[in-house]
Amino acid sequence: MINREVVTDIVHWSERTFSFRTTRNYPNKFNNGEFTMIGLETDKKNIMRAYSIASANHENFLEFLSIKLDKGPLTSKLQKIKIGDEILIQDKSTGTLVIDYLKPGRNLYLLSTGTGLAPFISIIKDPLTYERFNKVVLTHTVPDSSQLAYLEELTLFNKRWDIITNNNFTYFNTLTRAPWDNIGRITQWVKEDRLHKAIKFEPINPQLDRFMVCGSLDFNKELIEYFSHIGLSEGNTSTQGEYLVEKAFVEK
Repeated sequence: MINREVVTDIVHWSERTFSFRTTRNYPNKFNNGEFTMIGLETDKKNIMRAYSIASANHENFLEFLSIKLDKGPLTSKLQKIKIGDEILIQDKSTGTLVIDYLKPGRNLYLLSTGTGLAPFISIIKDPLTYERFNKVVLTHTVPDSSQLAYLEELTLFNKRWDIITNNNFTYFNTLTRAPWDNIGRITQWVKEDRLHKAIKFEPINPQLDRFMVCGSLDFNKELIEYFSHIGLSEGNTSTQGEYLVEKAFVEK
């Protein structure tokens, strides 16, 4: 069934990305990290696409992060929404990026590019995430700083969400096309064993640490190959693994 929710807030992070919130009459309780189909009614037709739910399942609103595409059948129209507009949201959700699908481990690394950040925004707000892992690291890689969505919130996340995180959350970002403190693709930071040094953690241990991946197709493929090479098993909705990748869609 498709529900109708009303847009209550919009943030245009850059010329390329924006996020929006809606009311939540949504009947689905969903798991943090899952995605659903959302869309708009145009010329009496519903245009629907898969979007990760960025809000946590305990919040009283729904939130989504999107890119802007002038020629996209949905995004070309979605980027022009206004407060008070209606969004169509399917009442079912699914997805691989759910902590239940990971084997127990030490630290959890959430690796994202672009709008692949969205499912991890919900996961880092989940108290169960910090009960199951000692530390949680969220990385976000984009071309330039204007595309670092939620930058202030993530930078201050431990302070604002200390009851949940107990100061065990770490945020780390990199840029690929502009000057910044941390330059380069996060895949290289991981593969070259530089990430743990930058965040002053113990070295990543394939036997102990767990990973979630969400981003561009090339980004996902590169990390799948790397994790497979170092002997990690991929989890899914039926079998727990050392790492998870959302394959249903890549950056929209």
